[in-house]
Amino acid sequence: MGENMRRQWSLKRVSVRLVDCRKTSEMVVDNSNSCPIGGRGLTSGDNNQHLDNENKSISKTKLLKKLQRHTGEKPYGCDQCGKRFGNSRALALHKRIHTGEKPFGCDQCGKIFANLGNLVVHKRVHSGEKPYGCDRCGKTFARSGVLNVHKRIHTREKPFGCDQCGIFFTQLGNLVRHKRVHSGEKPFGCDQCGKIFTHSGTLNVHKRIHTGEKPYGCDQCGNVFANLATLIAHKRLHSGEKPYGCDQCGKRFAQSQALVTHKRIHTGEKPYGCDQCEKRFCQAGNLSLHRRKHHS
Repeated sequence: MGENMRRQWSLKRVSVRLVDCRKTSEMVVDNSNSCPIGGRGLTSGDNNQHLDNENKSISKTKLLKKLQRHTGEKPYGCDQCGKRFGNSRALALHKRIHTGEKPFGCDQCGKIFANLGNLVVHKRVHSGEKPYGCDRCGKTFARSGVLNVHKRIHTREKPFGCDQCGIFFTQLGNLVRHKRVHSGEKPFGCDQCGKIFTHSGTLNVHKRIHTGEKPYGCDQCGNVFANLATLIAHKRLHSGEKPYGCDQCGKRFAQSQALVTHKRIHTGEKPYGCDQCEKRFCQAGNLSLHRRKHHS
């Protein structure tokens, strides 16, 4: 809503006087022929009657909230960060960010939450309940927000665009992560070796180098791996699956990186150069072999 329109609504609200009565709240509007609630045009003769009817069905509190939605007014402000809210309950929930208060606890795992809604959603992890279903493919979800994001697969909607390169994304989080490609930001640091990463997931995988944790195991040979992608690639040794095909010669590969390396045969690309002579190679392994043989 524009500033001029907002000011007009504010002025209109100033002209509303609520007078408490034992039977009903009488609302008198001075010099106005339209309802401040919905903007309905009225004649001066039926204006008071219309407002009186509105008051019979809407309490004063609800009426004030309705007027706030029109004006965009947010009268409740946080005394710590200044953020403003339209109602006191929203402010009270927000303040828990500062206090760390989490009064709602899960009776199955003990995890605690700042608001009841998050606890309700969390409990679906234990119950397996997925009440939100896609009307296109039938897939179900525990949260409505995840369903809304999923639906963009069908609609191909990508509402979040990068202002630097024009690439669009289905989720805001993906755009935020993408922007770090341009900024070079790496906000996630390892507390053991200091190495920094663009994504928190990459940091979590990296930490397994220090802990030795390998949570992903192959159910056919028992080999274990630090990340899921390596396990998936490994399983193709058993299945013989080769999902990555060369568009020039048709040769197929189990891993995408193997395809990338293979394509250099066709392009002639040799990105790995020796710093002691001018020889170049299409694979890093070949460069290492060359250095040991000729320069060690």
